[in-house]
Amino acid sequence: MLDKVVIANRGEIALRILRACHALGIRTVAVHSTVDRNLKHVAMADESVCIGPAPSSDSYLNMASIIAAAEVTDAQAIHPGYGFLSENANFAERVEQSGFIFIGPRPETIRLMGDKVEAIRAMKAAGVPCVPGSGGPLGDDAATNIQIGGEIGYPVIVKAAGGGGGRGMRVVQTEAALATAVATTKSEAKAAFGNDMVYMEKFLENPRHVEIQVLADGQGNAIHLGERDCSMQRRHQKVVEEAPAPGISEQQRAEIGKVCVEACIRIGYRGAGTFEFLYEDGRFYFIEMNTRIQVEHPVTEMVTGIDLVREQLLIASGQKLSIRQSDVVMRGHAIECRINAEDPDNFMPSPGLVTHFHSPGGPGVRVDSHIYEGYRVPPNYDSMIGKLIVHGADRAQAIARMRVALSEMVVDGIKTNVPLQQRILTDKGFEAGGQNIHYLEKRLAERKEKTLSIL
Repeated sequence: MLDKVVIANRGEIALRILRACHALGIRTVAVHSTVDRNLKHVAMADESVCIGPAPSSDSYLNMASIIAAAEVTDAQAIHPGYGFLSENANFAERVEQSGFIFIGPRPETIRLMGDKVEAIRAMKAAGVPCVPGSGGPLGDDAATNIQIGGEIGYPVIVKAAGGGGGRGMRVVQTEAALATAVATTKSEAKAAFGNDMVYMEKFLENPRHVEIQVLADGQGNAIHLGERDCSMQRRHQKVVEEAPAPGISEQQRAEIGKVCVEACIRIGYRGAGTFEFLYEDGRFYFIEMNTRIQVEHPVTEMVTGIDLVREQLLIASGQKLSIRQSDVVMRGHAIECRINAEDPDNFMPSPGLVTHFHSPGGPGVRVDSHIYEGYRVPPNYDSMIGKLIVHGADRAQAIARMRVALSEMVVDGIKTNVPLQQRILTDKGFEAGGQNIHYLEKRLAERKEKTLSIL
């Protein structure tokens, strides 16, 4: 078992990792920026190290400072959480070259999955269903690209090979717009990711976002833990997630899960990971693999009873996977609402002092949050301040419990998106289930138009 772990992250995920470590008897080192001295996990950690000023480029993205923190505290391993350096192959490589354990996949795996073109090639070779596309990077010859677009069929989407999180992509409706779209996306990709490689795929017009959670030990053993539906999105960012996905049969789950497990074994995957798919007309289409713990991992934990962060730590300790596929049983339904410090109408960030905080409770209710009364939300990082998760015997009960939990949540002093989440949870379309990834954006646009017409 690991003895001491550096938690190279902040906020709720840092606190989540700390609790999993302490439950296993693993000592913790919290690294933090100057503005994050008062984070809850910093106070609870066995040791803490300040790694730089508020800008993430000088602290949570500072590889040298994080590795130095591991050195001065005699830690064994580094857990990157999600975001920041969690999917940075160079960081994973530097961690291992410095003699520490990176709690995640091997650097070469992260590098493979981080290049969307190579990831798709690897998944096709492993038998994972993919979206029809260019099959490789697009060149500078406009005529060739137009030919490819015609073969795929419009609309198409041009994507940056090094992109992710909804960035570096452009939908093209007509042949006439393709050349400009490719050039613009290449330019933006170069500026954002340092890599101007782009590729093309068929643009699915009404898909859902359904993802498969996997665990693998890198020693030839892997399992899947069912699927999540993350289709409630705004600007390609997830807002509400649930497990299992409405309308997915046990047979579909078993079939796509088996494909993902076989792919994990084929590429020698190690740790927790997520295969993200677009799902349309009963078919799965691979889009990318996230080589880290996901924000929405709690809904999988709630329906399977398996602690995913604990499993990450055990795998990093060199242990073989102790859970068999037959041990994974989906029970009930879980929903997660991301709670952000932002205006619920215009989505502007709302940093500031939390003057009062009341956490909801009751059967099946879980709150993953680092905030407390008197905590000041800084303006320097992502606006998410917590996650509200509920579990019920079925989807209807989970929705009912989430409505009650949202009504109980109180965060004073700053604005939050709780009112937005309440609108989503009472929306008839959401209640029916199975909405596509464009549904929330359309509903928000309709509400804005209605508000403007009243004014």
